[in-house]
Amino acid sequence: MYIYNVTSNVSDAVLEDWLTWMKHVHIPQVLSVGTFYEAKLTRVLVEEEMGGQTYSVQYRAKTREDLDRYYTRFADVLRNEALRKFGENVLAFRTELEVVDIYTVKKD
Repeated sequence: MYIYNVTSNVSDAVLEDWLTWMKHVHIPQVLSVGTFYEAKLTRVLVEEEMGGQTYSVQYRAKTREDLDRYYTRFADVLRNEALRKFGENVLAFRTELEVVDIYTVKKD
């Protein structure tokens, strides 16, 4: 499994609009292309010197091929839409993670 993580610092001036757009437009659009099977939106619990709030979206893909297909077919269009809508009010960086093992607590 692969995780495509997008961390965004969002200006307070657009925070509510950005959250609404992420929840009801952007994340559903990303999931609709068929390369990810799940997404989690989280707030990063840190005080930012630059201000604003920081959020992370973790998109999960089953294979490296799914992740690569997202990059080659869909990423540019979806990223550019966010940039057009929010400009410099949202600063984002992206990371990839490969899940090596998953551990759980077994209940008796």
